[in-house]
Amino acid sequence: MSVFIIDTVHPSLLAGLRQMGFSIIEEYKKAATEIPWPEVKGMVIRSRFPLDASLLAQATNLKFIARVGAGLENIDRNFCAAKGIELIAAPEGNRNAVAEHALGMLLSILNRLRIADREVRSGIWLREENRGYEIAGKTVGIIGFGQMGSAFAEKLASFHCRILSYDKYKSNYAPVGIEEVDLKTLQAEADILSIHIPQTDENIKLVDATFLAQFKKPIYLINTARGKIVESHSLVAAIESGAVLGACLDVLEYEKSSFESIFQGEKPAALDYLLKSDKVILSPHIAGWSFESNEKMAQVILKKLKTLNYER
Repeated sequence: MSVFIIDTVHPSLLAGLRQMGFSIIEEYKKAATEIPWPEVKGMVIRSRFPLDASLLAQATNLKFIARVGAGLENIDRNFCAAKGIELIAAPEGNRNAVAEHALGMLLSILNRLRIADREVRSGIWLREENRGYEIAGKTVGIIGFGQMGSAFAEKLASFHCRILSYDKYKSNYAPVGIEEVDLKTLQAEADILSIHIPQTDENIKLVDATFLAQFKKPIYLINTARGKIVESHSLVAAIESGAVLGACLDVLEYEKSSFESIFQGEKPAALDYLLKSDKVILSPHIAGWSFESNEKMAQVILKKLKTLNYER
């Protein structure tokens, strides 16, 4: 069975597929229009190009798509469901990386580490001005309690903070020490908000001016999920008003579907503000991009493929 590898992946994934009897075809440079779709029976992809219905319709023998990552928004899931194409993702493989990254960003912004580091390197020694805040005693609200949200909660467990979680599609899921609440309660009581939901039609620009106005206290915002969930100009307005004390953004609204550089074309005013603000800490969509998670996701894909028992 021929499996097309569209993006570079950890070598252990290629080795594992070969051991399972798959025939590997590596296509790292061909454009989507150049792939011989009728020959594709299995596919491994990250985010090099979206798989819309027009492309998938050409893959008449396609049995599965393995996405080395968590999100499936670049794949037409409705088309796949209608055609019986199995979708495999690997959120179990990078959950720890995302949780550690979110925690690192939060600690950095609460303790002004980026600002203090820059000042000391410039010969500026300010202690009182760089006094930080502790996570202990704060209330952290987590929206989305899947692999990523639950992993972040696990990291927070030793920080002596109160942890609230809200998940629209789950109930009775929270382990001991984590309070399962409704969205209204979370917005009323959180000091820190961390977003861990997928990009879907209902979640795009979920965090807008109306949403942020429902919080009763000024908050710190963490987004390691998808950039389009947070409306940037509403976030900027909330930072300027003091409703948001600081933002940790691994993802930005202006990212393209294939996650390439955002620095192309005219720069929106909200993006310019976020890039310049000392109340914002940024990273280039790398929360789940650790060396360890690269291999872990490969092993998750292999494990899930083994359960499908395709003829090879």
